[in-house]
Amino acid sequence: MSNMRGMLSDYVRKRRSFKRQNDAHHVSYKRFRRRIIQRGGTEAPAASTPLTTWRQCDPSFDFDTVCQRLDLDSPPRHPEPAEGVLQRNLEGTAWVEGVSCCGGVTPLNTQCTISAKGKPVRENSPEQGWVWRDAGQEHDNAQQSESDIRTHNLPFAVLDKAALNLKAKLVMKLAAPSLLDDYYTNLLDCSCNGVIALALGSSVYLWNSETRSLMGHLDPSPQTEQQSISSLCWSRDGRALCIGTRQGEIQLWDVEQKQKMRCLISHQSVVRALSWKQQLLSSGSVLGNIHHFDIRAPTPLVGVAVQKQGICSLQWSPGDDWLASGSTDGLLHVWGSDIAGLTRSHQPITTMKQPSAVKAMAWCPWLRKTIATGGGWKDGELRIWNTQTGTCVTSANTNSQICSLQWAEKKRYLVTGHGLPHHQVSVWEFPSLRPSYQLTGHSHRVLHVALNPANSHIFSAGADQCFHIWDL
Repeated sequence: MSNMRGMLSDYVRKRRSFKRQNDAHHVSYKRFRRRIIQRGGTEAPAASTPLTTWRQCDPSFDFDTVCQRLDLDSPPRHPEPAEGVLQRNLEGTAWVEGVSCCGGVTPLNTQCTISAKGKPVRENSPEQGWVWRDAGQEHDNAQQSESDIRTHNLPFAVLDKAALNLKAKLVMKLAAPSLLDDYYTNLLDCSCNGVIALALGSSVYLWNSETRSLMGHLDPSPQTEQQSISSLCWSRDGRALCIGTRQGEIQLWDVEQKQKMRCLISHQSVVRALSWKQQLLSSGSVLGNIHHFDIRAPTPLVGVAVQKQGICSLQWSPGDDWLASGSTDGLLHVWGSDIAGLTRSHQPITTMKQPSAVKAMAWCPWLRKTIATGGGWKDGELRIWNTQTGTCVTSANTNSQICSLQWAEKKRYLVTGHGLPHHQVSVWEFPSLRPSYQLTGHSHRVLHVALNPANSHIFSAGADQCFHIWDL
């Protein structure tokens, strides 16, 4: 009997102890919830719960708020959040060269500096794109002025100066923030006056290669939704710059006045390539349409031609006798100079075929009917064509993707920009196609190359968002 009483008293004691523990937990949770409600109306962030609440997750909570706020080609349309909120939102995202680990893309007209701790530091320069600084260049000195920081991050700011010798031909390394990594774009050109035009995001920056100074920038769409630039081309007199966008718009700019002279809305797709023939401007789109404009006429569209696949290169010959167009399916078409007519079915004079897209392409300035093309990563062949017979005269295997190509008329050289494996700029002797120089320094593929009028320097822009000057 005494044993049964002892067991009963133990049971009652344990039950009371269990009830006290439950009451304690209940009071703790009530206290926590009351604390949340009290702080809800204040600006201070509420404390995070140490307990996992069963099925209490708010479905509207967004773990990727930073990534979803990033809008390609568009600046922030809302006032920037408070510093504490911005810091909390960015701490959970790792940034590597403008792309976050959660798949977001950096806005192109907001300047940002990556510190040594991997945290972006926003700067008030809305006209600039995202800028990445090496971790070793973080400004430890808190007294450095904001103007000094902004000047350092401008496009074409000097990142490195190289000693000129026989082995290293690199003269200078400059910043090219927000340069679009797209194989099919044409975003770099040098005028007859030595002015470099480089499209960075939604703006075109002008840089004088003689004085090595930034001349300013052109903003194709300052008051509307900003458009990403896909191609640009100088007029032959160096006074006008033509800009093509991904929305199918073509803009003609007076560079001296920095004014938009005309806007041509003709294409319904990306304008990938542009080329001038005196006062005639030709453009090619991703849908395979070639439009010819007389910029002096009230109704500028004067001719149309169509090819089956998308256009990725377009260039008039030096004598204005032929127009060459390269397509994504590896076809190189040569068209005659008779381009008039909107209803006529124009046909190419000659068509040549290579295994990959004809993006790197240029006419030889001193040899009539001679054109050079470069193959993509599946091909890697540098070819010289006779457009009259449609045959390949000579070729060289580069074992690399050829992204860009230019002739150096005064040096009788051929210059190519490459991707993997070395991301180099190559200089070839002509007509032997024997390599003279292998210029290395880019860490990603060399998307664009250009030369100054004297052919003494090569300019290259790469997917590593760097602009290099090479001595030729």
